[in-house]
Amino acid sequence: MTSPKHDLIYRRMAALDIGGTKIAACVADASGPLLRLTQPTTRSGNADAIARQGLQLIDECCARLQFDAASIDTVGVSSCGPFEVRDGALGFIPPNLCGGLANGEDLPNDWTFLPLESVLRERFATVHIANDCVAALQGERAFGDAPDNSVYVTWSTGIGFGLCVDGHILNGKAGNAGHAGHMLLSETSDALCGCGNRGDLEGLIGGRNFGKHLGRPLAQIFSDARQGDAAALSVVQEAARWFGRALYNLVTILDIESIHVGGSVWRHNEDLLAPLVRQEIDSRFPALTHNVKLKGATLGELVTDIGALALVAPQVWIDDWQVRRPWELLRTLNLTLAFADKDTGSRHTPE
Repeated sequence: MTSPKHDLIYRRMAALDIGGTKIAACVADASGPLLRLTQPTTRSGNADAIARQGLQLIDECCARLQFDAASIDTVGVSSCGPFEVRDGALGFIPPNLCGGLANGEDLPNDWTFLPLESVLRERFATVHIANDCVAALQGERAFGDAPDNSVYVTWSTGIGFGLCVDGHILNGKAGNAGHAGHMLLSETSDALCGCGNRGDLEGLIGGRNFGKHLGRPLAQIFSDARQGDAAALSVVQEAARWFGRALYNLVTILDIESIHVGGSVWRHNEDLLAPLVRQEIDSRFPALTHNVKLKGATLGELVTDIGALALVAPQVWIDDWQVRRPWELLRTLNLTLAFADKDTGSRHTPE
């Protein structure tokens, strides 16, 4: 009979990070994350296509690492939401992936609900699913410097939040605490969000919606702004104001001390956005906003992957990883090892 300590040393776990643009799979053991593979998130097929894509990515990780995928019985999942329980299992209804919802005419499907837990439990005995921003905050709390009163926010395809108050990460009745991307900010804007709202934060400046209602790619807008295009710069400044006001609202509601920001829109444009967002927070009621920190995620582009692992990793692993920071090796060696397209041989490394 093996000892519990022996089992922890040789145990393997998997993580999935499901976003509106990409899906990533990661496999880890006690030494740390071993490999991370990514693909663009599928947007067609049956409603369970994304969950099964995640299983295939985990299998590919195991194949490359040359061990049996059946040796993994635990998976942590960071996923875009919101979530809903149907037939006793958690699924999700992401507005940026479900073509059957409002504003879904650019999506090649009629999805309105995507099963997740039920598919994963076909393979794994232990499944822990959390909103991607909640998982990211879990990672920042475990391995970064997020204090007891803090917020993690992603500005990417969509906009979401993870909330921690008095040392407690908030989950809510269905795991949907932190969906403040759908807070209504403008009653006059016609910016349509995938959830059906007009004028909510994600509708106004979420990566998919922002470029869509402006009629040109988001990357082009930021590039033009950097080149001094006055119209593009005005658009970026307005987006930063909306984002800053949303952060101010959360500061006043939760009395937080730091805001940790991730997501591709922010990471690629932090130098341009941060001063504008900082001004929007600092210019309001200093009794509540004084000394509130605004910073990028310590874990960077791996924050949701490592957060998903933090959901299921034993405490002894977490304690060890806090010292050794093994995900840094994953960043330098494996981040570009995206899943090879079997037809073209190409590799995809989307944001």
